[in-house]
Amino acid sequence: MEDLGQVHQLLVHVSGYTLTFNLDVIFYSWIVMGLLLLFGFFTTRKKGMVPHTVQVVGELFVSNLYDLTEDVVGPDLAKTYAPLAIALFLFLLLCNWIGIFPPMEEPTKDLNTTLSMGFLGFVLSHYVGIRSKGIKEYLKGYFEPFFIMMPLNLIGELAKVVSISFRLFGNIMGGSIIIMVVSYLCFSLVLPPFLNAFFGLFVGAIQAFVFTMLTLVYISIQVK
Repeated sequence: MEDLGQVHQLLVHVSGYTLTFNLDVIFYSWIVMGLLLLFGFFTTRKKGMVPHTVQVVGELFVSNLYDLTEDVVGPDLAKTYAPLAIALFLFLLLCNWIGIFPPMEEPTKDLNTTLSMGFLGFVLSHYVGIRSKGIKEYLKGYFEPFFIMMPLNLIGELAKVVSISFRLFGNIMGGSIIIMVVSYLCFSLVLPPFLNAFFGLFVGAIQAFVFTMLTLVYISIQVK
């Protein structure tokens, strides 16, 4: 977090175009996915009626997020979308928390990460809407309550991606900037570690939860 402007990039030239890959985001995203795979492995390893510590933690995540998913999308759809909610929340949670441990950085501090997650929820929700309503009923919703409202309804749907993505990105990036500024002002004594823990643990968990719940709400709106 000491230098927000320093980015390790890979430039790939294809047919006169230059593709830019943020190596930091890719690297730390793969670390997060690796940690989640390990967590899943140790959670399901040697399962028993008397659960071990890791199994207890895993069951707490699954049971609570399943109940929340059931509240949002209903009992009938909870089995279908609870795995999505659990995976999305845990991924974003670790992405937000990994920056607590220097020199690691949060993948969600890059707008491309949050936009891709927002776009994923956007595509999924509309795909589900088309499957549940049919293409005619789905398109009809854009012309309600009046025909002339179609452009505004379309903009409103696209704005959901921007809103959900920029909210997560802004909070994580804003926290990094505040920590960096305060660190320089008081020479990294007492307050910056506290701020780091606050923005990393508390704000990171809240933002991961909000992002996940909003994704489920968008799906629920399209289905109902």
